[in-house]
Amino acid sequence: MSYNARFRVWRGDDTDGELEDFSVEVKEGEVILDIIHRLQATQTPDLAVRWNCKAGKCGSCSAEVNGRPRLMCMTRMSTYTEDEVITVTPLRAFPVIKDLVTDVSFNYQKAREVPAFAPPAELAPGEYRMQQIDVERSQEFRKCIECFLCQDTCHVVRDHEENKESFAGPRFFIRLAELDMHPLDTKDRKREAQATHGLGMCNITKCCTEVCPEHIKITDNAIIPMKERVVDTQYDPLVWLGSKIPRRSAMAASKSLAAGDTETAEARARERLRDKPSDAAALRTLAEALRAQGRFGDASKVTRTQLEHAGRGRVARMEAASAHAWTLLCAVEDGEVELEKAEDEIATTLQLAQRLASTGTVLAGTHALHNLMHGRLAEAVEHAREAIIWDRDRSTRADDLVTLAEALAGLGESDESASAMSEALQLWPDNPRLTGVRANLEDMNVPTA
Repeated sequence: MSYNARFRVWRGDDTDGELEDFSVEVKEGEVILDIIHRLQATQTPDLAVRWNCKAGKCGSCSAEVNGRPRLMCMTRMSTYTEDEVITVTPLRAFPVIKDLVTDVSFNYQKAREVPAFAPPAELAPGEYRMQQIDVERSQEFRKCIECFLCQDTCHVVRDHEENKESFAGPRFFIRLAELDMHPLDTKDRKREAQATHGLGMCNITKCCTEVCPEHIKITDNAIIPMKERVVDTQYDPLVWLGSKIPRRSAMAASKSLAAGDTETAEARARERLRDKPSDAAALRTLAEALRAQGRFGDASKVTRTQLEHAGRGRVARMEAASAHAWTLLCAVEDGEVELEKAEDEIATTLQLAQRLASTGTVLAGTHALHNLMHGRLAEAVEHAREAIIWDRDRSTRADDLVTLAEALAGLGESDESASAMSEALQLWPDNPRLTGVRANLEDMNVPTA
């Protein structure tokens, strides 16, 4: 048995488009995707649509049918009456590429922002052990096929494009819940869910749960429990007070660093981080201890973690991004990291830091070193001199003078380079950057003693 159905299908691209009317044959047992394919075969061969498995497992054929987000391969024509007009449009929350195909790269960007599973450092792969009840608790969230229907129907981003920067959406709230409920994960997902991924912006309307083709109870089993955990962490007076009391190991690490004992500072900071991997004070102390030892490559791994746990505060994020970019550049300068492998991360982190900075001069020293690494010597000199004007901290000024000395030497200004290096040595004779820089300057006949 067959009949002709009336379809209205969106045709257009990112600049313009409209709904077009079609009359198309429907056969018994067919789904919406079958009809779209018949339209391609018989009436509109250039109609763009994504699909892959046609079995409800790849999530590719997401669209809106009569205004409701659905998988076209799982939406049977028998759902609708024969005289009903069926409207098929692309996912509204994402930019249209062509016809029914949308740009869902927003979701992959948000996926990269969720740190991966972080097992205990003392366990090797194959040594993980957990109870079956813990497996079952998070197994539900693993059924997600990333069709992004929940992301599309969520009004926080569907109706407010400006929220996308600070709101991850329901698909990634279940990912955060899965990791936070995992007994072997060591990261603090609760604070990150609130501060970085915008969990507090969700007002639990359950629209995401209603459209999930895998019937995951997104709101009840993931979002609400995560909200409850955040409340416990942030507002329970005992938990709040406990988080504000510095642990002895963190205080001892800071004292060791202040006394110049960087190895003890490193050991004590790592001891504290075993108990609380996101401890900001311990991470900062560990990064400074490693930099003081000239281990910039190791320090860059710590500053990357600092940036992940910096939260949403502008100043904290700017300082963490600045420290990470600077540390990566020092690792490149010292030969511990290849510039080609780190450049994308350096550039992205610098852009973030500059966007959060209150003035353009805050990152002048970092920009100077960045230009130096790329051989842009004149720009490096300009930025280094600008930074030195504003430098108030002894070590920061010494670092910028070292950068200036290298850039001037590369331009053949040996006298000025020697003068800058002399001042840098007076300010900070034990600067860990000096080992590699001295060799470079001596090759260019610039005195460094």
